Amino acid sequence: MAAEASGEWDPSTPGCGESPGMKDSTSHPPSATPMSGEMDKPLISRRLVDSDGSLAEAPSDAPKVGILGSGDFARSLVTRLLGSGFSVVVGSRNPKRTAGLFPSGAQVTFQAEAVDSPDVIFVAMFREHYSSLCGLSDQLAGKILVDVSNPTEQEHFRHHESNAEYLASLFPTCTVVKAFNVISAWTLQSGPRDGNRQVPICSDHPEAKRAVSEMVQAMGFMPVDMGSLVSAREVEAMPLRLLPGWKVPALLALGLFAFFYVYNFIRDVLQPYVRDGKSKFYKLPVSVVNTTLPCVAYVLLSLVYLPGVLAAALQLRRGTKYRRFPDWLDHWLQHRKQIGLLSFFCAALHALYSFCLPLSRVNRYEVVNLAIKQVLANKSHLWIEEEVWRMEIYLSLGVLALGTLSLLAITSLPSIANSLNWKEFSFVQSTLGFIALVLSTLHTLTYGWTRAFEDSHYKFYLPPTFTLTLLVPCVVILAKGLFLLPCFSRRLSRIRRGWEKDGGVKFTLPTDHALAQKTSHV
Repeated sequence: MAAEASGEWDPSTPGCGESPGMKDSTSHPPSATPMSGEMDKPLISRRLVDSDGSLAEAPSDAPKVGILGSGDFARSLVTRLLGSGFSVVVGSRNPKRTAGLFPSGAQVTFQAEAVDSPDVIFVAMFREHYSSLCGLSDQLAGKILVDVSNPTEQEHFRHHESNAEYLASLFPTCTVVKAFNVISAWTLQSGPRDGNRQVPICSDHPEAKRAVSEMVQAMGFMPVDMGSLVSAREVEAMPLRLLPGWKVPALLALGLFAFFYVYNFIRDVLQPYVRDGKSKFYKLPVSVVNTTLPCVAYVLLSLVYLPGVLAAALQLRRGTKYRRFPDWLDHWLQHRKQIGLLSFFCAALHALYSFCLPLSRVNRYEVVNLAIKQVLANKSHLWIEEEVWRMEIYLSLGVLALGTLSLLAITSLPSIANSLNWKEFSFVQSTLGFIALVLSTLHTLTYGWTRAFEDSHYKFYLPPTFTLTLLVPCVVILAKGLFLLPCFSRRLSRIRRGWEKDGGVKFTLPTDHALAQKTSHV
């Protein structure tokens, strides 16, 4: 969030007891030099916003909103408010210098004049500048102050109170609402369809929250009530988190990649060097990576569906659905989307690496050497029927698995998922996802073929890599198959419809099996 485009904070800023409006006329005279740098350039030019007739002039009966600040976020906020039918007045310490940065439909004036008529005022400036508004405390009494600021990570840990709570302590006669701090300036200008629509709101006054929520909806966003102003600290921490839902899945993927990379390095590079003195370290950048990526993708895909199997087994054992899962299983279930997307990412990289292999110099040398060996051995035709069929089936299954994974990844996008009903989404994510796992298993088995039974493929007594990857997926597939048996499936259906093993709820399932499956599906 961009605060007001002003100079460095002056520690001698006048306190709340001094007269209002004096700071604008003394510390920033009208003859001040123009601003330099990028701060004087709005994200969208004035000519562009003025070309939109809706931003030229607000109707006379439009609700008036005040904004204190003239930074990038304040400019974007003005653009969105004007486009949503509000009348906007901007308060600046030097309106002559900043008026050209805003759309012509906005009124840019001194701070003291900007806070007179509006009932809702956005405070778009940094925390250290809040005290500069103390001279306006009498004029701000009884008004709603919307704090849109964000602290830095260091400031968040240094201060024990949030920016909104600090603002409320400075202006006890005002109603402070925390909102819009998770929305970027670009999202405000380009529209909510290009960014996150949710706007967390918190305040100690329900009426103020309701008024700001109506404004949020009018601007095309979705308000989310976060409770009292005490929650402002949590709301301000949201923009500081870097992909919080991806931390565990990313570490899991990196751990799997490191394990399989070292394993393949020992088998394909280190073993030939130790045993035969052959240097195959050239395989590290491409070949070993390409062998590792499908292992990671395959295991990650199986880990998407393993927690569902464990949850079903737990429900069968407990005989009820009204007991919480263990915390580790609950978190695992919540991270399935991220794990699935990482699986698709690794599978897509594997496909790209496989396409690049024929272009490598190593592959060219190997083709030429094979041709020379054929000539020296006086062989005019080299054709192994079994290998041809194996590779054709192997490639076909791989393409089908990647295509199915692509559907899963696309339907995970919020814009696509919101257009599907629950049955459609469940079919893609559950049924097609399980089909993708089966196709990937067949793809892996076709790749391995008979290698698991040949001694020459056990290097350093280590089994082939694909045999390790088959463990978890095969467990998931076998468990899914067991749950399809009537003795398990009917019991699961009853549990998921509310039946308890030791409870008093007793009923019979509908005779229509399709209806039972529909109402008991998780």
